[in-house]
Amino acid sequence: MTRLVELEESGPRRLEPSDIDDEKGDIAVCQCGLSDSFPFCDGSHRATIDEDDGTTYVYEDGERREVERVVTTDSSDE
Repeated sequence: MTRLVELEESGPRRLEPSDIDDEKGDIAVCQCGLSDSFPFCDGSHRATIDEDDGTTYVYEDGERREVERVVTTDSSDE
């Protein structure tokens, strides 16, 4: 099964103080979808710093490209 996940954030979400791990300290949840340690932030959102509003991007193998149109189909519709 293939999924298209659209995330619009360009930074992490910090958890509440009660969510802090005693060993790891401050923990942030990834909101950009690029983290190699998803669902936790690893700083990969820095690659999104110069994205333009209104443009859709795909990140594959460390490369960013713009997507003009995304079309998905359900195999039961074919």
